[in-house]
Amino acid sequence: MSTVFEYAALRVVPCQERGEGVNVGVVLYCRALDYLACRAEPDRDRLRALDPDLDLGAVRRSLDGVDALCRGGDAAGQAAAEPPGARFRWLTAPRSTVVQPGPVHAGLTDDPAAELDRLVARLVR
Repeated sequence: MSTVFEYAALRVVPCQERGEGVNVGVVLYCRALDYLACRAEPDRDRLRALDPDLDLGAVRRSLDGVDALCRGGDAAGQAAAEPPGARFRWLTAPRSTVVQPGPVHAGLTDDPAAELDRLVARLVR
């Protein structure tokens, strides 16, 4: 049986003034299945094309933070106590940082993990 899921692309926007960005990952939430996960695959060459001086280590740490918040546990700090839906809303709130969420979209799926794989293949690779 298909269930509703929500997702947002994660993108790196090195220069806020230019507004150019590269999709580097996807965060996906399915309330009915209590599922929250992300997958990030930043392409160094594409990121360097936007900004040769971009701190790729800082980008990786930001993406690792998103992953930690999705997983919960001690690495997520105090936010780990929040339910997955609240963590998804926090992750997808607009922000003016180098790693930004895109708009939230919805769909139907029987398998959120497979849907996450499909979205990463389509939006990131």
